[in-house]
Amino acid sequence: MRVLFATEPGYTLLQFMVPLAWALRTAGHEVRVASQPDFAPQVTETGLTAVPVGRNFMATIGPDEPDDVMSAPFDVVDHPERTTWQHMKTGYRQQLDEFYKPVNFPVIAGVVEFAKHWRPDLVIWEPGCYAGAIAATVVGAAHARVLWSRDIFGVAREHYLRLKNGQPPDDKGDPLAEWLAFHATRNGVEYSEDMVCGHATITTFPESLRIQSGRLHYVPMRHVPYGGRSVVQPWLWKTTERRRIALTLGSSVVYEHPGGHILDIREILAALAEEDVDVVATIAEEQQRKLGSVPDNATVVAFAPLNELAATCDAVIHHAGPGTLATTTLHGVPQLALPWEFDEPAIADMLAGQGAALTTHAALATGDTVRRDVLRLLDEPSFRKAAGRLRDEMLAMPAPNQVVRDLEELTARHHGASAGQH
Repeated sequence: MRVLFATEPGYTLLQFMVPLAWALRTAGHEVRVASQPDFAPQVTETGLTAVPVGRNFMATIGPDEPDDVMSAPFDVVDHPERTTWQHMKTGYRQQLDEFYKPVNFPVIAGVVEFAKHWRPDLVIWEPGCYAGAIAATVVGAAHARVLWSRDIFGVAREHYLRLKNGQPPDDKGDPLAEWLAFHATRNGVEYSEDMVCGHATITTFPESLRIQSGRLHYVPMRHVPYGGRSVVQPWLWKTTERRRIALTLGSSVVYEHPGGHILDIREILAALAEEDVDVVATIAEEQQRKLGSVPDNATVVAFAPLNELAATCDAVIHHAGPGTLATTTLHGVPQLALPWEFDEPAIADMLAGQGAALTTHAALATGDTVRRDVLRLLDEPSFRKAAGRLRDEMLAMPAPNQVVRDLEELTARHHGASAGQH
């Protein structure tokens, strides 16, 4: 069968798709990845075939709110008291205007045009790329979301539909459905609710860290770390007598924001300098210049393959980004999560609730709090034991090549006799 992946131009989002795309490829299926033109080099770097569509764009993100980063309507997942009709309806309209429309409008026509030409049997898209769902509906393909986080999207939608059913006939507005219906109608097809969340949802989070909607079909898939081109340098695989701590904080936006520094990396390195540990900090080169002198027990590099680094560590300090968290969890390593955006604080809380981590909001973390928590992670066996349980839970999930059969069956159900003809 032919499988089309559709994604925003975000490399971390693509990384969640690559193992599944290659599993489909090695199972004999044709795979293409559609995104805006200037993202094509990142796609081809993975060995996959890129399809440049539409025009390039840069989404405008609103100001960060460190104390309450989850915006409506998705905030109701962690704050049930906010689940009101007006709050969620306004939230969906705001998400459309500030994110979904700017991100999708430049590529919708291109993805649809390519889908009409190539006729995919299955379209796999990430939650921000509704162009994939629209194109799948237009050509009658089966389609599925692949999550890169908790399913706040599906759970929020479940709450919204419940509230919508209770509204009077003259107040059943649905901004997201109306927008999707507009694009469906202009392409000669009808809107259906599966356009919002797909025929299935692929999730790589272990059950202990998931939230799910009771109305959706989920396909669990083991997280397979993929970090792009990487080299395992000798210093990384050679053993050390001291315990190793990794410090990795994702993209550079975690270092600064309009309100000032969120984390003081120099303070953290200084606080760990007198401890009997080796610290490996992955810091972007432009940020390294701001560090000044580095303690003797710290190694600062621009990049190290996390899958290899985490395997050598006794603890990992990170920002609770889903990919970083999942890769570290897969190695059964205790974690110190210092989250600050989107639903990272909630994910970190769930991880800590399993006993495998400690967490402090990045805006509140100091060198002293980091040193205190790292020493607890190293010295209290319960963290390593809980981390091992989560690792075993992840390893029990189906690998991507095992999920291929599920997707073939999904396609057969929703794409009918045309599935597998290509």
